[in-house]
Amino acid sequence: MSGVRSATAFAPASVANVAVGFDVLGFSFPALGDRVTVRRRPEGRRELYVAVHPSSVEDGELPTSPDRNTASAAVRSLLDAVGDTGAFDVEIHKGVPVAAGLGGSASSAVAGAVAANALLHQPLAHEDLLTHAVAGEAVASGASHADNVAPSLLGGLVACLPSDPIRAIRVALPLGLHCVVVHPRLTVETRQARKALPNQISLAQHVTQSGRLVGFLLACQAGDFAMLRETMRDDLIEPLRSRAVPGFDEVQRAAQDAGAIACSIAGSGPSVFAWVPSMTGGEAVAAAIVDAFAAVDLASRSWCVPLEGRRAELEEVR
Repeated sequence: MSGVRSATAFAPASVANVAVGFDVLGFSFPALGDRVTVRRRPEGRRELYVAVHPSSVEDGELPTSPDRNTASAAVRSLLDAVGDTGAFDVEIHKGVPVAAGLGGSASSAVAGAVAANALLHQPLAHEDLLTHAVAGEAVASGASHADNVAPSLLGGLVACLPSDPIRAIRVALPLGLHCVVVHPRLTVETRQARKALPNQISLAQHVTQSGRLVGFLLACQAGDFAMLRETMRDDLIEPLRSRAVPGFDEVQRAAQDAGAIACSIAGSGPSVFAWVPSMTGGEAVAAAIVDAFAAVDLASRSWCVPLEGRRAELEEVR
């Protein structure tokens, strides 16, 4: 693609942890997403120029410094790896709310890497962009984890293996599953949320949560909704992070009473997600969660989509 001067990519939002898999599991949520356009300047050497265009669901401000923006950081990582010393414009159209627990920083990083890759003389394989997207995400979260980046890049439910470099493997999902996401009008910074987590847990806690993770993966493979209900639980991270989400216990209970397979916090919050057996069931669960947030004077927005979500992809090259 040596003649390509401009490329635009879309990367979906994502939900990390999935209750049972802290920093290990994540799934894409394409009802929301970021678009990034990367343009090669005809002249100039090794400069990145960043512009951000908020959408109607955007909250807060995003940095335009190339060193602090996740999209430009991912682009820089990719260019450094291939030795490209050109100058580029990075234009970000935000569709994922900031500090919502929906992988907004990861979406920008992934879309930036995918768009920039299309401008290279020898583009990398799609999967090989993971390392560079993770480098971009680390600028915002303060940690090199891939549980938002990998599902946004690859689509669907993804397990991230603690290897160097990070490996990500798609996990098969039962047919018919849908996901509800509800975003209350709050913000939670991922970097701050991680500071509240313990550095150590007991052996008994480790065994319990490891067993649930194994059961969850087996339930996905077998299409066993009853086992999903039993295993999609988190006694380690959720109790700590739920303190930042007013009314969370009531929200979770309302979702389950309305027929959700499971309901938990999306990433570091404040958004919550629920897995449901069908779109019709999702509408009832979404309404129950919205009502539960309203009971504690929080306005919220909801979405429901099939769980087997799309991956990041190029939308336009010129």
